[in-house]
Amino acid sequence: MDFNFTEEQSMLRDTVASFLRDKYDFDTRRKIVSSDSGWRADYWKAFAEELGILGAPFSEELGGLGGGAVDNMIVMEEFGKALVIEPYLGTVVIGGGFLKHSGHANAASVIEGIIGGTTTIAFAYGEPQARYTWRDLKTTAKKDGAGWTLNGHKAVVIGAPFATHLIVTARTGGAQRDAGGVGVFMVDKSLPGIVTRDYPTVDGNRASEVYFENVSVPAEALLAEDGLALVDKVLDEATAAVGAEAVGVLRKLHEGTLDYAKQRKQFGTAIANFQVLQHRMVDMFIEVEQSVSMTYMATIKLEEDAAERAKAVSAMKVRIGRACKFVGQNAIQIHGGMGMTDELAIGHYFKRATMIEGLFGSVDHHLKRYESLSFDAAA
Repeated sequence: MDFNFTEEQSMLRDTVASFLRDKYDFDTRRKIVSSDSGWRADYWKAFAEELGILGAPFSEELGGLGGGAVDNMIVMEEFGKALVIEPYLGTVVIGGGFLKHSGHANAASVIEGIIGGTTTIAFAYGEPQARYTWRDLKTTAKKDGAGWTLNGHKAVVIGAPFATHLIVTARTGGAQRDAGGVGVFMVDKSLPGIVTRDYPTVDGNRASEVYFENVSVPAEALLAEDGLALVDKVLDEATAAVGAEAVGVLRKLHEGTLDYAKQRKQFGTAIANFQVLQHRMVDMFIEVEQSVSMTYMATIKLEEDAAERAKAVSAMKVRIGRACKFVGQNAIQIHGGMGMTDELAIGHYFKRATMIEGLFGSVDHHLKRYESLSFDAAA
């Protein structure tokens, strides 16, 4: 695939890469992950004020840099290389996506907070019984005068411990698994009745179980009363962004394994000279390059109609999921047991690749989705 970045996009990539190379090395990241807060608020402020990257995908009218999905892709790939913890995906890609596409009256003011680094967002959509069926909702939103009352439980809400706001899906009508009646709300996390149980995830992130107990929200909290199509669109954009992050992770897994194989000696020679390992690392390289192409394609097709967008994203997620498994497992195998030690970066990249493999849908889920979309198009 012939894909050339604009001068502005190349500058964005170089700016992010330079900052992370200077200030977000592996040892720094380990300290962030093991800290009480689990992130660096001062780095988030630097992303907003020093780099300006929190405004990368927003229009100039909203105070952003005038970019879009490709800019998110660039940032997420560089973040993947450095295993950045800070909530760009939840805040800028997902939160910003909902605000941009919903046409909400307060969208501009909230986006101003995102760009300025004062508003952080986590997406509370998954429920214990739902697996990857986003419309399977037990969380309810009942009309209460001019506002709404939320009740329910959201599971594994990534980034919730350091979020100021939550975007929440809740059933405003219909049965538990109906396509209609899926409401989308933006909720201040400090509201009475919101209870969180915070914990670390295996890849170093932080997540929460979030419980809503008769939480009263104002009318303006509603982004969409019947918003499943909006959820699908934003999650496709988020999945494409995660694909870009995976590309960064995969590049580091391959590069780190290649470097190690050149240094590690067995029987008096570097193991990189063993033909069977050379073949293995070539296969890893092919998986990485195929993932790059599929991610670029999916990102470009985010502006297509819903069916074409979804097919491209699912095709990409299948390729990304398989690559994360193949490249990650082979990286660990070539490193041996030391590959999973906390002191070696390769194990941390492997853990993130493993998490990405199932994020927003597994390989099997997206294969079925792609097949369904292809069947519908042929019918």
